[in-house]
Amino acid sequence: MPWEKSFDESDVIERAMEVFWEKGYAATSISDITSATGIKRGSLYNAFDGKHDIFIRALQKYGDERRTSKLQILETVDDPCEAIALFFDFTVESTLNDPERKGCLLFNTALDYSLHDDDVKRVVSDGIQEVVTFFERQITRGKERGDIPDTVEVRPTAKALVALVVGIRVLGRGAIEKTALRQISCQAIRLIS
Repeated sequence: MPWEKSFDESDVIERAMEVFWEKGYAATSISDITSATGIKRGSLYNAFDGKHDIFIRALQKYGDERRTSKLQILETVDDPCEAIALFFDFTVESTLNDPERKGCLLFNTALDYSLHDDDVKRVVSDGIQEVVTFFERQITRGKERGDIPDTVEVRPTAKALVALVVGIRVLGRGAIEKTALRQISCQAIRLIS
């Protein structure tokens, strides 16, 4: 009799994502994943190609549900400067409202970039590039509308904004207090003023 899946893959990925997010890839074992998902090891291996496959899917799910969906909403904001400010407001608030101080799964993974294989590196690079592209579009729109000075360079400023986002998410795990996170956010807005 062929093996029949008795669980929702999306739910399994979501639960595994939480474990990877809390512990990191290297510290997460298959036992951690089976405990979090309630699925037996054999069923897990029948549905997925191991821990690496689950991690890639978790990173992609995280990106789709947290980053991409947020950026799509912000793209609808008419004022590009407001869209950037809202991005930073959301970043600070989500950092402060995370009782476990897990940070961002994408940026946490980026911190261990050299330890990962090309598949993980591609997902991380694509995710970061998606944020850079969002900032580039907003800066370009702002310059076209006259809201952002012509002296602001699009690509370097977009990359600096991403670096500040990373700083908020990483340092917000407990290294600095909320006032400092808000100050970083204010500095980000000064880059486009």
